[in-house]
Amino acid sequence: MSAPPAVTARPPAGDPHRAPWKGAFPYVGAILVLFLAASSAPSPLYAIYQQQWHFTAWVLSVVFALYVVGLLGSLLVVGALSDHLGRRPVLAGAIGLEMVALVLFYVAGDVFVLSAARVLQGIATGAATTTLSATLVDLEPSHARGRAGVITSVSPLTGLALGALGSGVLVEFGPAPTRLVYTLLFGAMALAAVVVALTPETSLRRPGAVASLRPRVAMPAHLRVDIVPVVPAMIAGWALAGMYLSLGPSVAAELLGLRSHLIGGVVVTLLTGTGALAVFLLRSRPAPSLLAPSSALLGLGTLISLAGVADDLAWPAAVGTVVSGLGMGASVLATFGTFARIAKPHERSEVFALANIIAYLGNSVPSVLGGIAVTVLGVRTATGIYALAIAVIAATALVLRLSRIRAERRAVMARTAEAPAAAEAPATAVSCH
Repeated sequence: MSAPPAVTARPPAGDPHRAPWKGAFPYVGAILVLFLAASSAPSPLYAIYQQQWHFTAWVLSVVFALYVVGLLGSLLVVGALSDHLGRRPVLAGAIGLEMVALVLFYVAGDVFVLSAARVLQGIATGAATTTLSATLVDLEPSHARGRAGVITSVSPLTGLALGALGSGVLVEFGPAPTRLVYTLLFGAMALAAVVVALTPETSLRRPGAVASLRPRVAMPAHLRVDIVPVVPAMIAGWALAGMYLSLGPSVAAELLGLRSHLIGGVVVTLLTGTGALAVFLLRSRPAPSLLAPSSALLGLGTLISLAGVADDLAWPAAVGTVVSGLGMGASVLATFGTFARIAKPHERSEVFALANIIAYLGNSVPSVLGGIAVTVLGVRTATGIYALAIAVIAATALVLRLSRIRAERRAVMARTAEAPAAAEAPATAVSCH
């Protein structure tokens, strides 16, 4: 979720006299939020689909994971395409593909059409988020350097929160619960297409478009000591998000007795909205300082939520979700901030591809396993196992970080102790001579 390095906005190659539209920056940010909102909008509807089409929880988790597969594939394959073709063509393609996905959601009558819609939505979201992030950097006002980074950090979780909550409200109080939200999102995407059409191109065309489609993933050997300790924190945070987005509404309904479809959206919003707030409030903190507290909050919040679910009490589950959300937001800054800090400019694309793989596999694989566990063991047992696994992974991340801090302190103390000896060495040599 880190933004690329800031660059100066530039006019398109085909029209050197046309300056970028200065007012485009907030609109491009809004489109980024819109794509993420569309991605979480189906979450409150999953319970309805399950009732209507009679499929099991593991199928539901697979449908959720298919979105991640499309998203991850898109990030790896077309992530750099806009650097060669330009921002507008890639954004136009992403918006068009998203609109096709929304039409499929609208007409879906079975899980196969729903799955196809989710795959297309994942591909569109992956292409859009990378390109929109780059466009925000292109259009960043000269008097507000760093604003693009803040927007690209806050927008994903903000969009997830708004999409889930808005969808829950429409499903609970609006007509045609499985169609209205997609109709509104389709109209919003049409407006986004107009904004893109009005926004001048900010990236010069250059050769290498085909070569840029080859996925590049790497963990340089000299970065392993920094990367390995953050992996458990990434997995814990994104696995928690996957659980809430895929199974959260079902848990609220079946275990906590909260049958309102609005609650399904609220559950997701409590986690992602709090996470977005944490990202905004902690955006200026150094990434290393956030890794230990974020891991602690993730584990603690998950255990509090689990206690609430075990006792069939909604308020401890809600409190735990808020605590977990704070930990998730801090974890996003800590983990992606670490990747941004340690990777050299020529390594960043491959290293961030690795970061995305870790994050989205952590998001999808546990949710599929959780869905299978729900089918085999039941919602209560599966939720308990899932939550305990996340708490253990978060505790592992905390232990690794604390061990690293102790090792760094010992190294500093050793260097401090060696300094006086090194300073005295020449004097001793002279006296002996």
